Amino acid sequence: MTARCAGGLRGAARPVGRSGPAVLAERVAAADWTALAGELDAVGCAVTPPLLTPSECRALGALYDEPDRFRSTVDMARHRFGSGQYRYFAEPLPEPVQALREAFYPYLLTIARDWADRLGRPAPWPDSLEEWRAMCHAAGQTKSAQILLRYGAGDWNALHRDLFGEMVFPLQVVVGLDEQGSDYTGGEFLLVEQRPRAQSRGTSAVLPQGHGLVFTTRDRPVRSARGWSAGPVRHGVSTVRSGRRHCLGLVFHDA
Repeated sequence: MTARCAGGLRGAARPVGRSGPAVLAERVAAADWTALAGELDAVGCAVTPPLLTPSECRALGALYDEPDRFRSTVDMARHRFGSGQYRYFAEPLPEPVQALREAFYPYLLTIARDWADRLGRPAPWPDSLEEWRAMCHAAGQTKSAQILLRYGAGDWNALHRDLFGEMVFPLQVVVGLDEQGSDYTGGEFLLVEQRPRAQSRGTSAVLPQGHGLVFTTRDRPVRSARGWSAGPVRHGVSTVRSGRRHCLGLVFHDA
């Protein structure tokens, strides 16, 4: 599939970019969520319409060089996660990050509940993100899991899942902050799905600047001879050939 498919910061969140929460919520709402849900069912990931302007993308990407915005930095090579770096945002989150997370949640919640129903699983997620985060915190998952990733030439991300505890939301979003072909080459998003009683299936996607990619955190329902089965899924990033690639990762459970 080729798309179209440190220390903690204290005090109030500083503004980033020009668009407030209401504008970002309108952009998320403008997506064809029926079509996105259908694409998630078909291949496990789906690309949204534009969420951020190029200037907003640059402003978010530039935060990487402001260490007080983040609670920690991870060197992927050191942990054998691949090559490159990512940083976990500290609370309070920058306004666009918080606004996008809140705007996505109700739409992803509908899909998550539908998937749980098909798989015969509990659907513990409440109607609001605030309530869900309170449940995560009560279970001991109190750390921000929102990340800003930076890849340079030769960097890549190993196939993995973003699971930080027992409280898991089954969908997440990555937002491209640079333009492939101009700011960087390579660096495609990768998704590998283990099919029931079959060979694994790989999907790749080029993430346009400012667009989001919705994908499964852990697994998703796939049809089998016995009805619906859970197809385990991992995601990663192919080798960046040149330039620098930034992206924003929105995870809907805390760590």
